Amino acid sequence: MIPITQSPVIIVCVVLYLVCCFAIGWWALRRTRDSADFFIAGRSLGMVVMTIATMASIMSGFGFVGGPGLVYESGMSSLWMTFPATIGFTLSWVLLGKRLRLLGECRDILTLPDAVAVRYGGRWPRFMMALALVLGVIGYLGTQVMAIGVVLVAVLDVSLPVALLIGLGVLAFYTVAGGILAGVYNDVFQGFIMMIASAAVLYYALRSGGGLSHISETLWAMDPKFIGPWGARGPLAALRWYLLFGLGWMGQPHGITKFLMLRDPRDLRWGALLTGLVYMICSLLWMSIGLAMRALVETGSQQPLANPDLAAPIFLMQYTPAVVAGVVFAGLLAAIMSTANSFLNIGAAALVRDIPIAWKQRTLRRELFWSRIATVALLLLSAVFALYMENLVALLGVFGWGTFAAAIVPSVAIGLNWKRATGAACVASVGISLALNFSLELAARHKLYTLPYGMNVGAFSLLVSLLVFIVVSWLTRPQPLPADVNAVMDI
Repeated sequence: MIPITQSPVIIVCVVLYLVCCFAIGWWALRRTRDSADFFIAGRSLGMVVMTIATMASIMSGFGFVGGPGLVYESGMSSLWMTFPATIGFTLSWVLLGKRLRLLGECRDILTLPDAVAVRYGGRWPRFMMALALVLGVIGYLGTQVMAIGVVLVAVLDVSLPVALLIGLGVLAFYTVAGGILAGVYNDVFQGFIMMIASAAVLYYALRSGGGLSHISETLWAMDPKFIGPWGARGPLAALRWYLLFGLGWMGQPHGITKFLMLRDPRDLRWGALLTGLVYMICSLLWMSIGLAMRALVETGSQQPLANPDLAAPIFLMQYTPAVVAGVVFAGLLAAIMSTANSFLNIGAAALVRDIPIAWKQRTLRRELFWSRIATVALLLLSAVFALYMENLVALLGVFGWGTFAAAIVPSVAIGLNWKRATGAACVASVGISLALNFSLELAARHKLYTLPYGMNVGAFSLLVSLLVFIVVSWLTRPQPLPADVNAVMDI
């Protein structure tokens, strides 16, 4: 690995990016006057800003660090995460976008539990959705924390604790200062960088590996399954990821809550197409680095990686020009921190707004102040969780993604489109999904029990949660819908 002292261009790019984070945080601080600004950017986003911000928050450290690492380890299995995501974009914009935005127009909705409370009534649906968000945020935010550490360890040549201290310090400042407004415009900054950088990285990945045909021949000789349609993890893993990432996108709060931020609901008609195109371009970085690095290792041109998550950092530092590496590293950090910002914002809203409303029927006094305190607490908890799990960044991301998908998809994606759905079904499906996700993950970690046939915990929990939601809805009596909610669901 090239020490940072030999890469002045990279350190300049990274430092400039960190300075930009402080500048964005300071700018957003002056424009964040109340909870609506902190949680949903005052419903001020245009179509282009929202599209790029949505894509950027999904790719993040999961895609730009975890993605290449997973490809390096498992080959084409990873495609069954990226391909279904485009299906998920379309489903979310069609099934959720208009209804969530119009509900926000009719009622004072700042968060996803707000929307659930309006749809089902009562305190328990709001409370269970808020609890799911807090637990999911800690799990998924761990992905971003580890990704920050991996990138800064490679760039700055420091230990993981020092890297985390630097990265999380910057993240804490601009998240606490500017809320979601800072994160959204950091997303936009990152999105433009990564679209350009992904095309450049594809070129250097092909060149370093000797071209597409040479890379394919090398990997085929190593293991035909590696670049086969299912990859090294096989068809069952591929199909369960297809389920989890095809349907599961509709349960990712850092994506779907941005519908509440859109300035004009009429812009929704272009969202799925634009988001899918931007995501497809950025996925080039995900796949190309992982395949090229594995081919380089197999031909002896590169030493085997101690950790697959180092695939992207090492490739950028050793096989691309310093300018390209510097720009991509800045984009990587922007991707990671902007998505972490979204999760911190969602978790803080659940702790400070949604849980108090569920229990006390009112918000906390000085809500903006306590939101900032909750943000810092969540950041520390997620760092502890990430260090405890010690998984690949991508696999940490799969756990967080699955937690959200199983808890949110039934109650939100189905519930906003099916009037027969009930509050009891919402509470039951969220509760069973959380119990399954965390108990099965801990059981597998401590080698007490694993699901048969390699079934993914998140995919299994999602299937059970969907079944519970439908069955309980049919067995319980739905509450009459308010006139405005009924009208929104008829659109």
